[in-house]
Amino acid sequence: MNLCDELTIRMLLERHGFHFSKSMGQNFLIDPQIPADIAAASQADETCGVLEIGPGIGPLTSELAQRAGKVVSIELDRALLPILAETMAPYSNVEIVPGDVTRLDLKALIGEKFAGLRPIVCANLPYYITSPIVMKLLGDRLPIESLTVMVQKEAADRLAAVPGTRASSAISCAVSYYAKSKMMFTAAPGSFYPAPKVTSAVVRMDIRPTPAVQVEDEDGYFALIRAAFGQRRKTAANAIASGLGRSKESVIAAIEAAGFDARIRPEALTLEDFAKIQQALAAQ
Repeated sequence: MNLCDELTIRMLLERHGFHFSKSMGQNFLIDPQIPADIAAASQADETCGVLEIGPGIGPLTSELAQRAGKVVSIELDRALLPILAETMAPYSNVEIVPGDVTRLDLKALIGEKFAGLRPIVCANLPYYITSPIVMKLLGDRLPIESLTVMVQKEAADRLAAVPGTRASSAISCAVSYYAKSKMMFTAAPGSFYPAPKVTSAVVRMDIRPTPAVQVEDEDGYFALIRAAFGQRRKTAANAIASGLGRSKESVIAAIEAAGFDARIRPEALTLEDFAKIQQALAAQ
């Protein structure tokens, strides 16, 4: 079955009485090159166990199944389960797990399903929940080697941005703390059915063996970063003071003690810079 053929998709969905859910951001791939390219970008091979999120009807799943030792796909929409049972029937190394990825114990799932395999994540993520999923995958310190995800291009730009550059954001800093990210390629709206209104892109994130910077208070460090980017039109001092409930004077003193101009913008700060500011704040 050609899972990227629009006529085949329509007939398959009609046969199962499936209707698209706008709230779940469902857009199925109809360009067969895209799932092949995503799977290739993940570098999945027979030594890998691949965790997939939101398989849809399974075009990426089938590509991964032909490369990996095992594929475990988490699907929230139960209406897709009988469809996946049909489309994935040819692959003995594919297992579909019903559930919400944000609520599952992924560490336990990986340990149970991928014994003896190198775990990686590869997915065409639902755009409406990209950031929470990526942050769960990274923040839960899962035993995975890499994440390769297709997301909205705007989100991909943030995931791949280098801290200290104009495009950086709070999630850019979080991703860079845990992983080395790289933009792989883009996909036009016409690559999907129904076509979204935005361009999509694939980002690969290779997990660092240790975080990019060493901090004593990780929660406080990320709270500082979130505060800094919480009001982007403000200077880092104003945003941090407002976000953390600190006096502007104390924040300016910490920024200057760390060696920076009090008027510096958050996007000009690197991971190391934020660590210095946090240390200076803690020393007050």
